[in-house]
This record gives sequence, C-alpha cells and structure tokens, in this order.
Amino acid sequence: MKILEITNVDFSLTHFLLPLMQELRAEGHEVVGVCADGPLLQHPRNAGFRVETLPFARSFSVPAQLRAFWALVRLIKREKPDLVHAHMPISGILARVAAKLCGVPRIAYTCHGFLFNQPGSRLRRGLALVLEVLCGHITNIYLTVSREEAQDAKRLHIHPHPIAIGNGRNPARFHPDAQARTRIRAELGTSAHTPVIIVVSRLVRHKGHPELLAAMQYVPDAELWIVGERLASDHGANMEAYLAHAREALGPRLKCLGYRADIPALLAAADIFVLPSHFEGLPMSIIEAMLCGLPVVATNIRGPREQVVPHETGLLVPPGTTAELAEALTTLVQNPVLRQRMGEAGRKRALRLFDEKTILQITTRLLTQ
Repeated sequence: MKILEITNVDFSLTHFLLPLMQELRAEGHEVVGVCADGPLLQHPRNAGFRVETLPFARSFSVPAQLRAFWALVRLIKREKPDLVHAHMPISGILARVAAKLCGVPRIAYTCHGFLFNQPGSRLRRGLALVLEVLCGHITNIYLTVSREEAQDAKRLHIHPHPIAIGNGRNPARFHPDAQARTRIRAELGTSAHTPVIIVVSRLVRHKGHPELLAAMQYVPDAELWIVGERLASDHGANMEAYLAHAREALGPRLKCLGYRADIPALLAAADIFVLPSHFEGLPMSIIEAMLCGLPVVATNIRGPREQVVPHETGLLVPPGTTAELAEALTTLVQNPVLRQRMGEAGRKRALRLFDEKTILQITTRLLTQ
C-alpha cells in the first residue's frame, strides 16, 4: 500500500509522524511524508524517507490555502496513493478534500485538537466546526489523540465512529538516567541539590509561558529550564518581553536552552515537569516527562487531564492562573519525597497507557486493515 502522511510543518512531521512512518514502512508499505519545507526534514530524509514539500500556511489566508490545496491536488494525482492520512486542523481539511477530489480509495485523519475548542472569534470557531463536519463525512478512518476529542467528534456528528488512539513515546529513549542527570547539570552549572523545574514546548503564548514566568517569582530555591523555540510559522505575541522581564527578576534561576535534540537527558536531569497550556491535544511532552519519572504540573484542560492523575502522578491547576501554579510548583519543590512518589507513579502509568510501540501497532492496524 502507498501511503501519504500529510501534516503542516517540519516540526510536526519529525517529532510526531516519523515513528508512525517507520512502523508503516516496517509493515511493508511505501510511505511518503508531505509538509511545508523546513530544516528539521533532514532527519526523516536521513532515515530514508522521501518527503515532499508544499506551501502549507498556518493561517486562514484564503489565497495561501488555495495555493496549498492545488499543490496537494497535483501531488496526489501524481503519486496515486492508496491511502491519504492527514494531520492537524488546516492541513487535515485540505488533504482530505484534495484526496476526495482525486478519488483516493481510503482517507484517514488523526485529530490532534479541534480549532473550535481553541480561543478565537465566534465566526472562526463556527467556521472550523462546519469544516470539520463536512470533512468528517468524507473520512473513512477517524482517529483522535484524546478521549474528549473523540467524544466531541461523535456528539457533534463530525464522524459516527471516532477512535481515541492516544499518543506514545519510546520507554527505551525516555527513562530515568543518573549519568545524564550528572552530566547535564554540570554542563548547565546547576547544583546536584537544586530543584529544577523544566518546560519543553514551543515558545508561544498559549503554552502558558507568561503565567509560568510570573509564578516562578513566588517559587523559592528552584531553577526553571525553558526548552524550545518559536517556529517561523507560529502566530501571536512574541515571548521575548516576558523572558526579558523574567531574566531581571529571576537572574540565574532562569535558563533558556532553546531548541535541543537531547530532550531525554534534559528531562532526566530535572525534578519537576510543568506545562501550563491554555489548550492541547494529548501532549507528547507530558508523556516523555512521565516516562522519565517526573511529577507533572499541568493545566486542567483537555489532554493533560487524561494523562495526569491529580495528587497521584502530579497536580492540575486552572489555565491562565499564576497563584495556583506557583502554589503547586512550590509544593513539589519543597517536598522531594512527594516528587519521587508522584514520579514513580507517573512512570508506571505512562508505561501502561502511553507506550509508543503499542500505540503505533494499533494505529497501523486501523489504517491498513
């Protein structure tokens, strides 16, 4: 079977789709990646995959989306795939409509979060819902990463049979690592006894960085490591003003590490993982942190609340708040025994529910049966 795996940007393809592409190839299928061009595509290409680049735009610009759509139509007509598997809201809509127009036998979609569940104008959210319903009717296989999104898809008549498949990460890569902990802390000039809070995400407003930076001023004796960068295609407020203010307030307690390829080692070197997002799908970063044995402080929103068991594997706080976030972080900073207990419980939960191999096998079976 020839399969096109279509997503919006190189970050998504490399970090989210590549393991599935490898699993499908191992099952004997021909797999081609499709997304916007970017420097991270060198990794899947080095892994032996052909990746076709198209002018995808993460915006509601009609001319930009028409350019991307007709480029998709030309690509699908040329490739003649047996299955188109689309991801992400906008690229997922374009890919499914183009596949239907080109007569692709099987059309699949994995929902990583609905636009109509995200902040925005009533018109934008209404349009997103209408488009999801229309595209759901031409989708043969409808998958979601979270249970709540699957419930929404059925309740809103987007698709009659949505399947929540979850997300997964490889426990062989993400696990506690005492040697990495010592090495990374020495590299960053952090004492072995300093409590370290880490966040791994894109530097965008909806990941909750402003609230986190403000909360850290009330969390004593701990460092904050911020891992990630802003993508060229990201929209909204730039975080530099918030970071500049936080550098003045926190001094050496704030370490901005930018984009890193050694996420497993960084997580192993930290003590607490935090992700105060305003909206999510089912965050890979939380799974990675749990596998590394870290307690998780996250917001009580779709996705994270399916992953974190409050007071057992971590703590949940309301989104967009500072005081509650600071209180939760302080509780864990000041209680190493609680951190260890929650981290161990989180790792057991992640091994049971979020093992990458299991998720990939289920997804592959659903796509190719």
